[in-house]
Amino acid sequence: MNTSPREENPGEARATAGRTALATLAGTTLEWYDFFLYGTAAALIFNQQFFPSLSPAAGTLAAFSTFAVGFIARPLGGLVFGHYGDRIGRKATLVVSLVLMGIGSTLIGAIPNYDTIGFWAPVLLVALRIVQGIGLGGEGAGATLMSMEHAPRGKKNLYAGFPQMGTPGGLVLANIVFLTTNALVGDAAFTSWGWRIPFLLSFVLVAVGLLIRLRVTESPSFDRARARDEVVRFPLAESFKVGLPRLALTLFAVVANSAVAYVFMVFTLSYGSQHLDYDKQFLIVSVTVAAALWFATIPVWTKIADRHGRRTMFIGGSVAILVWCVAFFPLLNTGNSALAVVALLGMGLIIPVTHCVQGSIIVDTFPVNVRYSGTSLILQAGAILGCGLAPMISTALLNSGGSSTGVTWYLVAICSVSLAGAVALFRLVPEGAPEPARVPAESVPGSAA
Repeated sequence: MNTSPREENPGEARATAGRTALATLAGTTLEWYDFFLYGTAAALIFNQQFFPSLSPAAGTLAAFSTFAVGFIARPLGGLVFGHYGDRIGRKATLVVSLVLMGIGSTLIGAIPNYDTIGFWAPVLLVALRIVQGIGLGGEGAGATLMSMEHAPRGKKNLYAGFPQMGTPGGLVLANIVFLTTNALVGDAAFTSWGWRIPFLLSFVLVAVGLLIRLRVTESPSFDRARARDEVVRFPLAESFKVGLPRLALTLFAVVANSAVAYVFMVFTLSYGSQHLDYDKQFLIVSVTVAAALWFATIPVWTKIADRHGRRTMFIGGSVAILVWCVAFFPLLNTGNSALAVVALLGMGLIIPVTHCVQGSIIVDTFPVNVRYSGTSLILQAGAILGCGLAPMISTALLNSGGSSTGVTWYLVAICSVSLAGAVALFRLVPEGAPEPARVPAESVPGSAA
């Protein structure tokens, strides 16, 4: 028997939307906290703890390779969680993804290092990084859907931006905990064992996030799709019906933001400390302040997008990122701390212009009944091509060329691809185009609740 979607008066709907937005923000912040802890540790600690037999350069590259493994695992999480998110609902899958991330991160804090168990130390590190990747693979799309599908009329970009705030929010939280722990135990103790404390704290933080997440209600859009018997057996396969050109252009449009963000947030820490002799704490603090600026400006940009349209803003932001990538490393390479801060704060100001609306752009590509799977497909493909490979490619280019010039050209190239992809996408899909037609439901047992 079909179930009818719940009815709420406008006041209750707004309150529910607000609670859901805050819950998705809390959940994504905690998940990204776990993920970014790994990135910071990979840049500064893991080469010594898990790859001590390698040179500093090779050890850093190996550590960044394990960092990339998490992004390679994300499509598996996106596939599994996307499937069940479109089949049984958004809420349950988001709860499981949060638990999975918490388990993976907590256990990373308990892994013996290479000196203790040898070869098995990096093996366990990679295995738990895969667990992290699977958990995060289910989070990004689902949280954006939950908040956006609860959004009041005319505020879709604003509400879709709340989960996006979790990315810089998680980075700020991770770096604050990282720096505080380092200050309390000292550099030597932190490198030896203190780095484990932020990972072990994941258990407590995720428990808090879980209590918040359990209070949210299911997406009203999914409830309506289920009540209309529109749930399909294989939502990922059905999501391809929007057309390969649109899928490819959407992917191209969003990939640069991820690549640039991870060069800024992760690669800069190792490059600045090892090659430019910046103090590690100075770099972490500067990146943290830039991430706080990123976090604070997302609501501003999403309100502008709701009021004036997100497309012009996205194109303008894409151009701004490309231009700033040309200036970024020359500013860092001066060795001047003030100019380095300018370079990093510039990233914190420019990255959110495109990041804040890329979730809503991707979500609007797909009909409701295949939206979780389709959005996960784009996000996780972008994660591999952008986020996961960027620090490793940058390190390889630096080691081969001996300077940051190759990294700059890499960023310029990927930004150019994204800018061209966005322009072509917005021409392919006219402004104000209606939501994609629903994929017909299949007559399968359990296709509707």
